[in-house]
Amino acid sequence: MDGATPFALELQDLRKSFGRTEIIRGINLAVQPGERVGIIGPNGAGKSTLFNLISGRFAPTSGQVLLNGTAIQGKKPFEINRLGLSRSFQITNIFPKLSVFENLRCSVLWSLGYRYTFLKFLSGLTDANERATELMEMIQLDRKRDILAMNLTYAEQRALEIGITIGGGANVILLDEPTAGMSKSETTRFIGLIRSVTEGKTLLTVEHDMGVVFGLADKIAVVVYGEVLAFDTPDAVRANARVQEAYLGSSVADAQAGGQV
Repeated sequence: MDGATPFALELQDLRKSFGRTEIIRGINLAVQPGERVGIIGPNGAGKSTLFNLISGRFAPTSGQVLLNGTAIQGKKPFEINRLGLSRSFQITNIFPKLSVFENLRCSVLWSLGYRYTFLKFLSGLTDANERATELMEMIQLDRKRDILAMNLTYAEQRALEIGITIGGGANVILLDEPTAGMSKSETTRFIGLIRSVTEGKTLLTVEHDMGVVFGLADKIAVVVYGEVLAFDTPDAVRANARVQEAYLGSSVADAQAGGQV
């Protein structure tokens, strides 16, 4: 991409094998800055493995992962995070015995230039405290400021994790099934929250709820047997006969009938 703005995230012939079993089979994907991409596919398609490759939990067998034009494959997760990519997980990952405010303050320290030191009192870090307060308001937990994270409702804990995920200032955000386990009303509110807090950022999300995917994503990547079967707008994916045959099928018809897509 000589002289051009690099993609926010680009996967080039990405492959991953465990022993003789090839899970990711040559995925190519290019995501523009600020684009929201939903990744869907049947169970066992390789979606979680793909997220693990992008975020550094797994090293690829071959191929490249480019973040803003820089190759990151093989780097450790914390190194990738510091280059501008952050991820949430299927299982809520927070500090349960810290308050909402303390969780968020921890998430912003490195991006504000604070390193490993015991010479500073956190209460005196004005910029960190202000940023944590802003995040708390963004995720609508400002009334729960001093509540321990373990005492929040499930939906509130997921919201807190979103706040932690964006707290480090990353421009590329990966969300792994962010609405899993939520009620329909909680899901509706959470979609709005995700849209708000990721405004202007690049978003990739793995999600099984078709209503969430088609309502949130600018583009959808359909992964089947470790390959990208389609990567297009929601309308184009919905109308793709190969996608419906391989994965969506009655799910799309049901969603259309229910007014979800």
